[in-house]
Amino acid sequence: MAIDSVILPEKQKKPKWLRVKLPVGKKYTELRSLVDKYKLNTICTSGSCPNMGECWGEGTATFMILGNICTRSCGFCGVKTGRPETVEWDEPEKVARSIKLMKIKHAVITSVDRDDLKDGGSIIWAETVDAIRRANPNTTLETLIPDFQGNTKQLDRVIEVHPEVVSHNMETVRRLSREVRIQAKYDRSLGVLKYLKEKGMRTKTGLMLGLGEKEEEVIQTMKDLREANCDIITIGQYLQPTKKHLPVKEFITPEQFKKYETLGLEMGFMYVESGALVRSSYKAHKHAV
Repeated sequence: MAIDSVILPEKQKKPKWLRVKLPVGKKYTELRSLVDKYKLNTICTSGSCPNMGECWGEGTATFMILGNICTRSCGFCGVKTGRPETVEWDEPEKVARSIKLMKIKHAVITSVDRDDLKDGGSIIWAETVDAIRRANPNTTLETLIPDFQGNTKQLDRVIEVHPEVVSHNMETVRRLSREVRIQAKYDRSLGVLKYLKEKGMRTKTGLMLGLGEKEEEVIQTMKDLREANCDIITIGQYLQPTKKHLPVKEFITPEQFKKYETLGLEMGFMYVESGALVRSSYKAHKHAV
């Protein structure tokens, strides 16, 4: 099957469907002011998310824990790679306080990979969820976790604090996984999602398109995820962070994204968010319900 997409010639401008409207609205303005005043750290601002205005307006924000230096060097990711800094053990309380100041209704917590730590960072993960629960009992949570190298003991620490949603991103199709994710493994990620579901979690994953995948490969990945009983999937357009990262090979059309949405719902996914500007935490608040 031929993918419905736009092949990307060198230096071609982004198509019109990738144009982003400037964030507006009272709620966005209030949150922006708080973030600047208290120097709060959100992925929304540091990652220049195209959906920041919409998500903030709905009371959703994403926070990154365990520093901003990753032990892995994925070809798509703009996060710095190297030797991470020492763990800040008061970070859970800082994140919980930030969420309270911002009056966040639904928080997404993510992190860099910390393969340098014996626990993979899972202790801080659990303590962060606990701290948020204490300070913000009405806030729902999604944890967008690394694979913890498939270590079930580390996964169990997240499971035990029972966030409403546990997410782990596949990112790409099997054929491209080794090139795109390098230290990660396609089957290991599937295994993580399957294990989480078997333990009673609501599970979620994300794919980014435009790296050279074929339509049939995307569909097969979606089938693999359903076989692992994954509940929720987000599908968005990959955009190259810098010239050093993997190039964009295709701009996927809105019609093709809609096709994946329809197919995903037919396969049995609870929610499918599929569109050029969709990111992992897009519409995340409704996935917790």
